[in-house]
Amino acid sequence: MMNPAEFANIAAAERDLWWYRGMRDILFRLLDPMARARRFDRVLEAGCGTGYLSRLLAKRYGWNMVPLDADSDGLKYAHEAGTGSLVQGNISALPFATSSFDALLSIDVIPHLERGAEHLAFVEFSRVLKPGGVLVLRAAALDLLRSRHSEFVHEKQRFTRSHLVDALELAGFEIDRSTYANSLLLPVALFKFRVWEPLMQPAPQSGVQPVAKWLDRLLHFPLSLEAGWIGSGGSLPIGQSVVLIAHKN
Repeated sequence: MMNPAEFANIAAAERDLWWYRGMRDILFRLLDPMARARRFDRVLEAGCGTGYLSRLLAKRYGWNMVPLDADSDGLKYAHEAGTGSLVQGNISALPFATSSFDALLSIDVIPHLERGAEHLAFVEFSRVLKPGGVLVLRAAALDLLRSRHSEFVHEKQRFTRSHLVDALELAGFEIDRSTYANSLLLPVALFKFRVWEPLMQPAPQSGVQPVAKWLDRLLHFPLSLEAGWIGSGGSLPIGQSVVLIAHKN
């Protein structure tokens, strides 16, 4: 499970911080055509944290969202913000009947599972989706990018695209889109995580911190470029996150 202290940082930053805005840009560019082409009546967010994304998805697409999280700290923030239909539960043992949902999103959750436990979660994702149901998955990429932030939030693992594709196919999914994201800032991340942090030895700490407005705009710009590229059908060969869209066979 994630460090409970991080929920306060997320709740304070996720609306405006460059990383959240940019990664939502990419996510929405992937979801928009899907939402126009097909109606999703009931959608599960498996690992909703503060519930902010579920509220955005319900407003943007009119989806009946069911936000689930294992951590009561995250659900407390979600409840206080007015998120409805909240469920506390484990993504590896979902408290729902088989074929309950038209779509399922799991955004940056599986890195908090012990290595190998993602397979149990993917089997559960397949079980609760209707035949043909859509899975949208995002996860932190590349063990090389583990950082003091990773330690602070209790991140257990990071993924390659090929590992996730293989694991999802084994669980009964067919991959529709897969790409890395947050790629253009990879040189900056490598310097920070592999040079500066080993040299300076800072204590584990959250990376979800406000920055100056000019820097926020500067850091958001590469993500907006990636959103345009990915939204037009392109993909990126390496990056700090992996994003996949799949459907249940």
